[in-house]
Amino acid sequence: MREEAKVLANSEVGAGYRLLRLFSPASARRALPGQFVHVRVPSFDPFALRRPLSVCFADPASGTLEILYKIVGRGTEALAKAREGVAVDLMGPLGKPFPRPARDVRPVLVGGGYGVAPLYFLAASHGRAAGDGAASGEAGRPVLFVGARTAADLMLLDRFEALGVEVHAATDDGSAGVRGLVTAALDAWLARCEAQGGGPSPQKLAFYACGPAPMLRAVEERALARREEAWLSLDRRMACGVGTCFGCTQRVREADGSEAVARVCADGPVFPAGRIIWGD
Repeated sequence: MREEAKVLANSEVGAGYRLLRLFSPASARRALPGQFVHVRVPSFDPFALRRPLSVCFADPASGTLEILYKIVGRGTEALAKAREGVAVDLMGPLGKPFPRPARDVRPVLVGGGYGVAPLYFLAASHGRAAGDGAASGEAGRPVLFVGARTAADLMLLDRFEALGVEVHAATDDGSAGVRGLVTAALDAWLARCEAQGGGPSPQKLAFYACGPAPMLRAVEERALARREEAWLSLDRRMACGVGTCFGCTQRVREADGSEAVARVCADGPVFPAGRIIWGD
């Protein structure tokens, strides 16, 4: 589905990071956490490929859609110059979303850098679906583990906290949260849960992760070891966004143990733990 959206705001939220807010009522009604929109950058090379950008938040009532992005090249540099009122051609929402967390599990969100974007949408939707009761009760209260290079690369933490999400941060340089990998913070939290319960965590957990491949693989390993569900959102360069060009393929494992090739844009970007065949 294509839609002409209007820029409502395109504000800087950190060094090199921006939050694009669009009036996009059709997309806002249909978007689910984990999906993305394929954006044609306004005032840019008309022959350039669209940019796949995760939906950070969608509000059907106001018809607004938010996208968190990082300036990494000519396309996103041009997107950063889009001002209020500019028209933006969208395709989407596209891709398979995160499954909705069950009411009897605690969502464990793990993000790397601006990989927190779809996780924020998931946390906000989880609260809305439960009438905000999920955020107030510990059993269903989401917990976020987010890793970044420095404190300046940590995004949306105040918005997660406003939802009642328990937030744990890790940075490579120790400028915020704990120093080191985000999985170290996750491991420490899991160990505390086990110590308090005298063994494996008495509450069911479900892991939702978006970020670099090594982080996703590490989260998957922990979830599988605990026999918990995990859902991983892959990041790939995408050309068509709808699965026709096979430019974003990923080797996966089928239910019968055979190998197959999946298209991240159409068959993902969210995959269950145990399905991805990681490259060595």
